[in-house]
Amino acid sequence: MQLQDVLYSAQNGVARITINRPEKYNAFREETLDDLIAAFSEAEADTSVGVIVLTGAGDKAFCSGGDIAWEDASDPAGAARMNRRTSNLSMIMRGCGKPIIARVKGYAVGGGNEMQMLCDLTLASDDSIFGQSGPKMGSVPVWWGTQLLPRIVGERKAREIVMLCEQIPAPQAVELGLINKCVPADQLDAAVDAWCERLLSLSPQALRVAKISLNYETDQLWPSVQHGQQMINFIHGTDEFHEGTQAFLEKRAPDFAKFRK
Repeated sequence: MQLQDVLYSAQNGVARITINRPEKYNAFREETLDDLIAAFSEAEADTSVGVIVLTGAGDKAFCSGGDIAWEDASDPAGAARMNRRTSNLSMIMRGCGKPIIARVKGYAVGGGNEMQMLCDLTLASDDSIFGQSGPKMGSVPVWWGTQLLPRIVGERKAREIVMLCEQIPAPQAVELGLINKCVPADQLDAAVDAWCERLLSLSPQALRVAKISLNYETDQLWPSVQHGQQMINFIHGTDEFHEGTQAFLEKRAPDFAKFRK
């Protein structure tokens, strides 16, 4: 594989996929998504791999979602290309019969939080932060965010997470059921390794059937994801959308009041 934004390794039954854009808080762009699709496809096809670990390079972020600079410079056609890639990535992650562990250190917000929810298990350092930021940016987390969050944390809490865009510390995320477990940062890798070892000791065909069966009900939400992403194509590139992205890039509060007439 020729990868630009992602690192890949497979050893002792574990494939490790790392988003390697630490200077951008591991935000993804089109090339990143292409690399992730290629890496997950490789891990799925490799019969020696029993567990996949997804993480982000550095200590600041697992993934901060879509690259705002890329999104601000893009247009509805660019948004459509991005959405096709996120759709393909989520299909591979959910359809892959191998357990995927999200190893989270730092921020998992926006599309990064959606990505960790697409994993089967999430282990985080206790100083990590989770949450959604869509409305703050003039966007909406319809890439499995609005679909999975109500089923993970409950309808009312999901509305709070999506609509208020508040950040959630890892210990609280555990209490909500948003992630599985958090540990001190210096114990994170050992905890991930222990879960990998445990999963590798179990029946691979049983784990495959369990994963696909556990996904059955939420697989029915796929039309909602497609519907939401089509609507996002109309939002992308509007003045209101650009106010959110420009405010983020200029490190100021967005002025959405001017759009309420």
